[in-house]
Amino acid sequence: MATECHREKVIPNDVEMIRQKNSVTPAVMKMAVLLTALPGPQRPAIAAVGRKLAHLQTRAHQASRLLRWWPSALPTPWQPAACEAPRGRSGRRPSLQEEEVALVQQGQEALKTARAILEDQRGWRTEIAEENGLIVYSKVLPGAKRVFRLEAELEGSPEELHDILFVKVEEMSAWNPSIGRIKILRQINAETMVTHEVSAETAGNLIGQRDFLSVRHCRREDSRIYLAGAATQMDSLPPQSGFVRAEDGPTCIILEAVDNGKGRSRLTWLLNMDVKGWLPKSIVNQALPRAQVDFTRHLRQRLTKASAVTAPRRERRRHSVTAELGDEWRFGTAGRIGAAL
Repeated sequence: MATECHREKVIPNDVEMIRQKNSVTPAVMKMAVLLTALPGPQRPAIAAVGRKLAHLQTRAHQASRLLRWWPSALPTPWQPAACEAPRGRSGRRPSLQEEEVALVQQGQEALKTARAILEDQRGWRTEIAEENGLIVYSKVLPGAKRVFRLEAELEGSPEELHDILFVKVEEMSAWNPSIGRIKILRQINAETMVTHEVSAETAGNLIGQRDFLSVRHCRREDSRIYLAGAATQMDSLPPQSGFVRAEDGPTCIILEAVDNGKGRSRLTWLLNMDVKGWLPKSIVNQALPRAQVDFTRHLRQRLTKASAVTAPRRERRRHSVTAELGDEWRFGTAGRIGAAL
């Protein structure tokens, strides 16, 4: 009899309370009605569940009304702001300035490490030697990783090569068929940038198509210009579908004037790359030095075309200056200089 009294007092009251909610769904209402058919000991717990569901339904209805006027630019009170930047170990999101400082430091460290590899003269052996003086050496680093060093002389000043290889890096695919595209994702300053590069699908490419996400850094010291690079990471550009994300670095190109700076440069290039994938090391170690040679050949052609365009301009400028100075300079002043010699 006590059980029946409990059923009559608890359940009908709960059902009536749930029935009075305006936003109760039929499913919640059905659960409330079914409470009356349960054995006595289970009814209080199930009734509590029904009251909780009814409460949640009411809050959802209120939230939908709130959204009608809540500013779209602000996060809602019950949700965190969208697209939050990744947090560091301390739990604090790094600022944009901190991220840029970290990228600059990564480029500087890449240059420091690459220079140390190049300056260590031990263990290098010749891989390729061509008649034009180009030589490629290789060396095995600790951990059985092989790196390659190319040395060549080019018809172009260090400044001209810096402009082609660093400043105008996005134009590299126009003269190098092995590159599909290069895009500057972030220009930190004049010395540091982040780029995304995709290799081209070319016949005879043993390695296959790859993409690279790299930080690039340059520095001038005395008569040398250093162009360094290393693989980096960005949450906004994870590995792309259809490509194998290879990793550069640390790598470095050194540009130094030769012949007293008369438009010629010595190029020293450390290639340090992990192509990833499942390719045998023997194939990779054959393909990488050959890729260096091909790149240098295309760079020579790029310099030749640039020289063919600028040479007539220089000649016209020289004739213009001579005409303005007149015969006094050509015969009088030049003669006096010759007599003094």
